Amino acid sequence: MTARDTITAIATPPGSGGVGIIRISGSRAREIGETITAGKLPARQVLFRRFFDEYDQALDHAICFYCPAPQSFTGEDVVELQAHGGPVLLDMLLERICALGGRLAHAGEFSQRAFLNNKLDLTQAEATADLIDAGSRAAAKAAMRSLRGEFSSRINELVENVIDLRVFIESALDFTEEEIDFLADAKIGERLLKYQKQLVAILEQAEQGRILNEGLSLVLAGLPNAGKSSLLNYLAGYEAAIVTDIPGTTRDVLHEQISLKGIPLRVRDTAGLRVSDNPVEQAGIKRAWQEIERADTVLLLVDATLGLTAADRAIIEQLGSSNYRLVYSKTDLLAGDSQRHSDASYISVHNGEGLDELIDRITGQMVDYNQDDQTILARRRHVDALERAYQGLIQASQVFETSGSAELVAEDLRLVQQYLNEITGEFSSEDLLGAIFSRFCIGK
Repeated sequence: MTARDTITAIATPPGSGGVGIIRISGSRAREIGETITAGKLPARQVLFRRFFDEYDQALDHAICFYCPAPQSFTGEDVVELQAHGGPVLLDMLLERICALGGRLAHAGEFSQRAFLNNKLDLTQAEATADLIDAGSRAAAKAAMRSLRGEFSSRINELVENVIDLRVFIESALDFTEEEIDFLADAKIGERLLKYQKQLVAILEQAEQGRILNEGLSLVLAGLPNAGKSSLLNYLAGYEAAIVTDIPGTTRDVLHEQISLKGIPLRVRDTAGLRVSDNPVEQAGIKRAWQEIERADTVLLLVDATLGLTAADRAIIEQLGSSNYRLVYSKTDLLAGDSQRHSDASYISVHNGEGLDELIDRITGQMVDYNQDDQTILARRRHVDALERAYQGLIQASQVFETSGSAELVAEDLRLVQQYLNEITGEFSSEDLLGAIFSRFCIGK
């Protein structure tokens, strides 16, 4: 991509509609727009014009307007043609624009130009796509907060603090032979701890935002015939999985995207966890453990009629510190006076017992996020960068406490600053930018 390219794309969804918007951006946008409309396009005025082909025959009559650089979304000259939304008509207009010197835009290229022209930082550009793809009201509101720059401002504030500390430490390196102990007087350790707390608060908000963005990852696990597929069908609202009395019916991971109380969930039904000589079942069990390792929450289902068996206990031991909840299924088959544990859930998909309470437990924390006007929408790469920055601050604290080496602390802080700048795009490789913007829709 070069700055001289003039790009164009349809900015409305595919298919027929009342209006179809074509966007043109670049140095020749106004020239192309004036050729198609056979008239001058004054800045920032909505006009009703005819659109002409190369033979001066009218293709359409509709609305157009011109926004000059830098006061446009991309920071370049931008023309929009708001034609009637027929696919054939829009294709004819695109062909005419390309014949006049434009080219079809790549996915996300308009937003990428806005970023490169300093109209948006990287988190705001991503928030634009996230706002379009928001799967719930909470996600849309959180994306809008990120688009307004609230996430960026928190990152930038922390970056400024890190820079201030770096400047002081690196300045102190010039006075190593002086008797004044600059580092001791500045309370470096206290400042590092303060920045760690500041980063943890941002990280918690970002993790909440990531879950709102991607959806809560929920894995159903347990022994064969523990009721996993029945629970999946109940949550999905239809027969998503085959349910039989034969243990081991589910051999692969079943994926369902559902919404509970406005919270997006990515539910995974997995193969029964048991020792097996069947290579197909072994492959399914391996995939099940992979899903468990990646999950935000695991529901470990246990057949209530059998109780917690040795095989169940072996699974619990292997789960270790994973975020799991014990769920006893098939409670409709239990005697009324059966003993129950307060730290577990008891459900029956046949009579509905305990299912509302289980759903409340699954969504409870996320419902709190839903009501939190401070939550910002984030992506996994943001969380990863924040976690690396946090580890960098911990490393800097440990180095300062054990060795007092200003050089090593300064280097750790340099890396922390780099990780944080990856989030907003102050430091980004071309490969990273390409990967991010390629996921945007065409015309955005």
